[in-house]
Amino acid sequence: MRTQQTIRRPVSVAGTGYWSGHAVRVEFLPAPAGTGVVFLRTDGDVPVRIPASVEHRVDAIARTTLASAGVQVQMVEHALSALAGLGVDCCVVRVDAEEMPGLDGSSQAFVAVLTEAGLEPLGAPLEPLVVAAACRVGDDTSWVEAMPPRFAGLSVEYDLDYGDGPIGRQSFALRITPENYRDELAAARTFISLEEAARLRGAGLALSVAPRDLLVFDAHGPVDNELRWPDECVRHKVLDLVGDLALVGRPVHAHLRASRSGHRLNGALASLLVAGQRRRASA
Repeated sequence: MRTQQTIRRPVSVAGTGYWSGHAVRVEFLPAPAGTGVVFLRTDGDVPVRIPASVEHRVDAIARTTLASAGVQVQMVEHALSALAGLGVDCCVVRVDAEEMPGLDGSSQAFVAVLTEAGLEPLGAPLEPLVVAAACRVGDDTSWVEAMPPRFAGLSVEYDLDYGDGPIGRQSFALRITPENYRDELAAARTFISLEEAARLRGAGLALSVAPRDLLVFDAHGPVDNELRWPDECVRHKVLDLVGDLALVGRPVHAHLRASRSGHRLNGALASLLVAGQRRRASA
């Protein structure tokens, strides 16, 4: 079992928020053992720390948002996914706007700078949350469940069903290791239908986003873009699930199965796992 890890040196990424259109700079900073992942909003009069935990998650459409003291940081799932996928347990994520940059809709840019920074063992023991019994959230249409691990770590199976359209039905399974994450998940991009994109723009959102910035599907396939894998959409769903599960606050050792799950259900599963762990600890 490895010890807690941070990054060896600060690194940064800059871009534009998908929803807000605001420019944003993100810095990943080394942190001591026990810190976990903490977002630090620095654009106000007083910096606000927002831990990446289920207690700070707030409901938001099509993205994962954290809040503390009336301050939010939105669309954190891709950065959290990169950190969790690479095994970074302790990190301060300094951000100077309300939304993380959308970049190309994947976690690839985050993975690139974190890999460049390198990992630093902290010597403190790592205490994963090990799922002892199956638990599930959702209904017959969409659900996600956690079962006891098949090995000392996380593995995921995901079934995606968009019917007979260009996305169709896709399935993907992966054991989450840093190598597998880099090679099989990091470059998988956010996807949306052309109709959804039009509705968002009509509401004054995502006005700075073009089809080249993510995957926008019409009836024939991606608009002004090409898939990186034939099953890129389901891979992105797994990427999101890894990021949302990071709100547990420590590595999860489990086998996950999901069908048509999204951020809301992923967050509900993270909350259920944390609540179960607390009940066992107090018993």
